[in-house]
Amino acid sequence: MFNRKNKGPEPVAPANLFTVNEPSSVITEQVKTIRTNVSFAQQAQSLRTIMVTSAMASEGKSTVTANLAVEFAQAGKRVVLIDADLRRSTVNRTFRIREANRGLTNYLVRQIDNITEVCHPTMVENLAVIPSGPTPPNPAELIGSPLMATVFDQLKQYFDLIIVDAPPILPVTDGQILSNMVDGVILVVRQNYTDKRAVVDTKERLEQAQANILGVVLNDVRSEGHSGYYNNGDGYYGYEYSEKK
Repeated sequence: MFNRKNKGPEPVAPANLFTVNEPSSVITEQVKTIRTNVSFAQQAQSLRTIMVTSAMASEGKSTVTANLAVEFAQAGKRVVLIDADLRRSTVNRTFRIREANRGLTNYLVRQIDNITEVCHPTMVENLAVIPSGPTPPNPAELIGSPLMATVFDQLKQYFDLIIVDAPPILPVTDGQILSNMVDGVILVVRQNYTDKRAVVDTKERLEQAQANILGVVLNDVRSEGHSGYYNNGDGYYGYEYSEKK
């Protein structure tokens, strides 16, 4: 089904699980704040599926997604994290999944019948992950297939919350397609990196897809007087964190 000679792009580095490795850090406390705000939105809007994305690559959205999933799991929710970034997957390395070749794409090309067959347990209680699986030649077509909606329907039978690590919006169409399938979208913006026009274009594309934008996480914040993080009350959350390249 997949051409192993075409390995696709080089794998990106795993996300830093500071919520696991540094549970008392300022960064972890800010992720807890984001989790709390999303929880309030959940109660108000009955959110079961949440997607995290960004305008472009290298903005830290996979780090935000992984740590947010950990925090929800540690708060007692049954959580599954889906790596839907079929071109630049990170979840399998972040959570050290041994059978990373069994993932989302295996279900979308009908190699398996039930999505739970590719749900992998993690070192975090209540948290399972679904790696992206083998890199397909047609990611957007697979993401936009009717089976993707079936993924969410099946998983809702077993999990309280489904969190999706989605591709960036501007380079490819996958994220925009997914945004219409989930209950809410969180946008990650990297300070002093993301072009303002790119953020505006991303917001417009999400609105065109009729996505429910829950808020924006401002990543890699460098701001004096905010103890490394802040919440300005308008859906923007920031924390001081810079991914190591």
